[in-house]
Amino acid sequence: MRHIAIRRRSLFAAVSLAAGLWLTPATRAESTCEKNSIAEAFRIAAPSVVRVFSVSIESFDIKERVQMETGAGIVFDGKGNIVTNAHVVYGAKQLLVSVDEQGAFPATIVGADPLSDTAVIKISDGGELNLPPATFGDSRELQIGEEVLAIGYPFEMDKSASRGIISGLNRKVPVTTMSWLTPLIQTDAAVNPGNSGGPLVDLCGRVIGMMTLSGQKADNVAFAIPSGTLSELAPQLISKGRVVRPWHGINGKIVPDLFIAFFDMPAGLMVETVEPGSPAEKISLRGGLLPMTIGSEEYLVGGDIITSVNGHDLATLDDVLSVVHSLKVGDELTVNAWRDGEERTVKVTLPERPVLPGDLIAIGRTGDQRNLE
Repeated sequence: MRHIAIRRRSLFAAVSLAAGLWLTPATRAESTCEKNSIAEAFRIAAPSVVRVFSVSIESFDIKERVQMETGAGIVFDGKGNIVTNAHVVYGAKQLLVSVDEQGAFPATIVGADPLSDTAVIKISDGGELNLPPATFGDSRELQIGEEVLAIGYPFEMDKSASRGIISGLNRKVPVTTMSWLTPLIQTDAAVNPGNSGGPLVDLCGRVIGMMTLSGQKADNVAFAIPSGTLSELAPQLISKGRVVRPWHGINGKIVPDLFIAFFDMPAGLMVETVEPGSPAEKISLRGGLLPMTIGSEEYLVGGDIITSVNGHDLATLDDVLSVVHSLKVGDELTVNAWRDGEERTVKVTLPERPVLPGDLIAIGRTGDQRNLE
């Protein structure tokens, strides 16, 4: 289980203008069901949960070059595809899946997306296993206070369950510059190393999330990828081996009202950093250099301010989200950017976003995409 320090700050008032995915909710289960006891919910969901072992070699490390990960996986469909965390399997040299009372079997990576910490794996020779696919619930219908249980293999023990509630929804946890595009479910169910990739289950026995993060200094804060996100990402990973996103390389925040009032800045997206080699760098967009803090929020000022894209003003976060979700690979953008009191117009065509070094740092991996072959 990955850990993240929980900070007291306004998480992701920051915006990275990064093309993303509509988080289409899962629709493979009825929206209502008969609520069960915790024991019955576990009985329903547990057969679709498997243990995942991976071994990877960190080529650039001098010590501890062999890295072993243990986590869980969720049987996604009747073809034996298993969804798990990318940080458990990405770049693995050897991968095993342990199925209840049937032994451990070699597996391969079907596709992996470090940015969302999602991967799909498959047992190399599933043969007669007939893994039962999980039933997925609709993550749109979740409510704070709803009882849930997390299923996994904490501390390399056998399959275990922990009970809790949904303690928050649409949490934007700053792991990467694009984390704001994949809001997470917060739970107080106990999760530990070995729970990564395991399901968060409602009392109907339906998977409503997949565990991905826990608070470094908080025993009662953990986060799960919603089932709706899994239902959007997994089919892409199965069919293409990756998630296709457009790339521009702009990360920043909406210009706060105080900056507009006191520094005579226009409304728009304040560019804080530009990713090396990105289209934004090629059209000479400039990031900030000077850190400034308002309350608990830090801004990197001095960069360009994007006032509009394709004629759409970027005055608010909703404006940015609307543009972001409309972008596709191959789109040509007309970008109006303000710098030092002057506005200029530039055009750029968006290529597919590659796996970037920051994506791998976020999941604790330093390998590259070739390791998936």
